Amino acid sequence: MQSTFKMKNLNINIFSILLFLIGIMQFSYGQREPQYTQYMYNIGSFNPAYVGTVENTEITGSYRAQWISVDGAPKTMRLGVNLPFSNDKNGLGLNIVNDELGPSTQTYIDVAYSFQVKVSDNTKLSFGVDAGGALLNVDYTKGNFEVMGEPLLNSETSLNKFYPTVGAGVFLYGENWYTGVSIPNFLTDIVYNDEVSVFIEDKPQFNFIGGYVFNLSDELKFKPAFLLNYLEGLPLNANISTNFLLSDVVTLGASYRFDNAVSGMAGVQVSNSMFVGYSYDYSVNGFSSYNDGSHEVVLKFFFGRGGDSKNKKNGNSKGKPKQIDTPRFF
Repeated sequence: MQSTFKMKNLNINIFSILLFLIGIMQFSYGQREPQYTQYMYNIGSFNPAYVGTVENTEITGSYRAQWISVDGAPKTMRLGVNLPFSNDKNGLGLNIVNDELGPSTQTYIDVAYSFQVKVSDNTKLSFGVDAGGALLNVDYTKGNFEVMGEPLLNSETSLNKFYPTVGAGVFLYGENWYTGVSIPNFLTDIVYNDEVSVFIEDKPQFNFIGGYVFNLSDELKFKPAFLLNYLEGLPLNANISTNFLLSDVVTLGASYRFDNAVSGMAGVQVSNSMFVGYSYDYSVNGFSSYNDGSHEVVLKFFFGRGGDSKNKKNGNSKGKPKQIDTPRFF
């Protein structure tokens, strides 16, 4: 009984160390962006060109709890605002993200600006930039050390570092499709890791996204989408999703993150100005035995949106491409 208890504690301590190392790796290698299963509702968090493409002001709130039942597992909260200008060309955005992993916490704040040009009657190309910063805090007291002589305990108990961020992206979209590419942060530099006494080169992350809407009938739409995250030195993070939209109200679908997780997704257009989405991830790799899955909730508010959704579905009098990244279209 006692040996079983010791073995359990050993496993917990080993996993805690792994979580800490993953957190340091995320910081050292370009702070890989927070992960979202419902990325189609969080495009503004990683592509600043998106913020001016919406028809009305949007506010998005999301919360993700990853690897439930694992101490120190990632937790991400996001608040995003997209504000299109009345000239149908410019837009502003605000993005605030709090990302927790083990003893580390990162808080990102950035402001985005976008400008779009008309490529054809039903296609627009948007360019965007964002600037801000992130505060990294590592609290070494958050952990259990069985060896009291552990060097970390004799050093500073916390690390606080602020670093600026500058990103850019492009976003091409039409009435029933979209695609885009972005780099969240160009300000790569050299990070010195005191614990292992090495210099690590920080590298930018590339995000590729796309989606399409197939109108199967007046009451049913099929909405596949994909998101690729590429960071040199790390495996490609590939996500594909399929959603079905019923009567412009209920969304049901599934998602697959290669060699990582399979997800179920559901959403409801509560009113013409409010959408609620939920997803659950189940790990499909060897880590599935150590966690109870991941939960993610998205809440979106649309301001200035009035009238019947059926009329909006059929376009608008200005000839502007239809609204994207809403439950009605994407």
